Amino acid sequence: MYYIINCFTWLKPWAKIYTMSHSYNKIWIHAIWSTKDRYPFLEPTIRTKVINLISEQLKELGCLVGIVNGMPDHIHCLFMLSPEKSIAEVLKQLKGSSSFRLNKEGNLNSKFAWQTGYAAFSVSESVKEKVYQYIKNQEIHHKNKTFQQEYEAFLRLYELE
Repeated sequence: MYYIINCFTWLKPWAKIYTMSHSYNKIWIHAIWSTKDRYPFLEPTIRTKVINLISEQLKELGCLVGIVNGMPDHIHCLFMLSPEKSIAEVLKQLKGSSSFRLNKEGNLNSKFAWQTGYAAFSVSESVKEKVYQYIKNQEIHHKNKTFQQEYEAFLRLYELE
């Protein structure tokens, strides 16, 4: 513990020096990733299974699940990042374990895989509900916009392109 001695004597009696004895964080992440070659692999029954697998895995990693949803060629995920994990660690685990489980069960016509990359954005409390609704209503959004258009719009919004 660190103490400041005689540096702020002019602040007395109003000043209090607080120590940070605990670590706090609350980091919501909106992650997006696609199937390999953006192949529309996630038909409704498989998509439901993938959503459940990802939700279970997030809980096992200590991440609070906001919502997981997607379309045939990609997944959106809103979760609170565990303080013990990095975004890269979480997404590597989500993608790896879900593809492993799908392929292990063997009910597929071909081998399933995710695209190598992903996009992950921080989400403030003030827009968390808006992001939640956006993810929830994926089918409505994609009546007018392809995944590629959506992805490019996110990159522009976050000034990554």
